[in-house]
Amino acid sequence: MATLSQWVAGSRPRTLPASLVPVVVGTGVAVGEGEPVWWRAVLAGFVALALQIGVNYSNDYSDGVRGTDEDRVGPLRLVGSKAAPPKQVLAAALGCFLAAAVAGLVLAAVTTWWLLLVGAVAILAAWFYTGGKTPYGYRALGEVSVFVFFGLVAVVGTVYVQVEALPWEAWAAAVPVGLLACALLVANNLRDIPTDRESGKRTLAVLLGGPWTRILYAACAALPFMVVLALAAPHPWALLALLAAPLSLPPTQKVLNGATGPALIPVLGETGRLQIAYGALLAIGLAL
Repeated sequence: MATLSQWVAGSRPRTLPASLVPVVVGTGVAVGEGEPVWWRAVLAGFVALALQIGVNYSNDYSDGVRGTDEDRVGPLRLVGSKAAPPKQVLAAALGCFLAAAVAGLVLAAVTTWWLLLVGAVAILAAWFYTGGKTPYGYRALGEVSVFVFFGLVAVVGTVYVQVEALPWEAWAAAVPVGLLACALLVANNLRDIPTDRESGKRTLAVLLGGPWTRILYAACAALPFMVVLALAAPHPWALLALLAAPLSLPPTQKVLNGATGPALIPVLGETGRLQIAYGALLAIGLAL
């Protein structure tokens, strides 16, 4: 029986900024539009957080039952380490997805029915990332999914449920948020190249190889600071996001200097802090 601390570790807290940052940024856009609805913002944050934790538990379950997590470096895997039986981890994942679905139903009820379709696709994407017979996360599509769901869908969706409109700022702000979410996944998959290759996972990092994956990480960490310049013309306060630039240097330096295995673990935390700082500053800038 897994302990509470093991369940918390299994939820992979370092990945959670990827779910909350887009909600914060989307709310910043909504404030700038002059019509924020705070309870909807909180509910959108709950949906995003529940989906992210559900993804992490479902990945733990799917990778664990396939036996691909036994020799991996990094956070605790509940099934792979035999800390929890697969059925319990699966139940935790499904419980998170159910909680997200219920909260999403409330948001759809007060806005528009097509949010139900978006929510259903998001849950299916979360499960089939590593679940099912042909998980797309094993087919080098993980970064595409992360950019779409933790960038475009999360930011634009958060804006829509509050202002019931799709201003261009929502789409523009979603791009850097999605890129930083991709940076987190790229760092994770860079660390796991040896074990993923051995277990037959064809992640984008495995296909690109170490050198190109390191360049990809650097690009994902740097491009958000270039994109924000486009937002600065009508929203000069968006330049506040540039204050987060120094936080991108330590993880990028580690990656480009050839860190491997356990040496890449701190990069995940540093990338998460970069996400939080960038997202908070961009949200403030867009709200002003």
